[in-house]
Amino acid sequence: MRRGWHSRGYLPHRDDEGLVQHVVFRLADSLPAHVTEGLALLAKAEQRKRVDALLDRGLGERILEKPEVAFIVSSALRHFDGERNRLHAWCVMPNHVHAMIAPVGGQPLGAIVKSWKIFTARRINRLLDRDGPVWAPDYFDRFVRDDNHAAATFDYIEANPVAAGLCPSPADWPFSSASRERCT
Repeated sequence: MRRGWHSRGYLPHRDDEGLVQHVVFRLADSLPAHVTEGLALLAKAEQRKRVDALLDRGLGERILEKPEVAFIVSSALRHFDGERNRLHAWCVMPNHVHAMIAPVGGQPLGAIVKSWKIFTARRINRLLDRDGPVWAPDYFDRFVRDDNHAAATFDYIEANPVAAGLCPSPADWPFSSASRERCT
């Protein structure tokens, strides 16, 4: 495991045991090239805001809004909670996924995300009787700096369906940590 600061080629990342991270990964078709043109010209903070807004528009095939597909992903996120990672908050949106996690047991963050994506892609393709990529390459991560940032990140993740206009309150979205009892 590469501990501390490192780069996957475009952004600096930090990977330490127990470090809480906000991870976002998305479907392969969620950000078409014609939609993202010009993002490279923006400042990094503005790029992130633009990408968040584009994801919340729900572009692409939106296969994660199918309950049986969302269940596969939400189950995978929760499966190793407490063993490979500590899952603080999560949300499966129609075309992307948020998770606030802390790796434990020596697991690198990248290995955790990779296992989620590989496992769920196989199950989703089998369920939908298709093949090909499900997830976009890589993922976005940002380490949580302090308790205030943790609270804001937690709230952001659970309120994302409300912000995207998908439901009136976080507890109404069945595939998030805000409504855990609905997903079991």
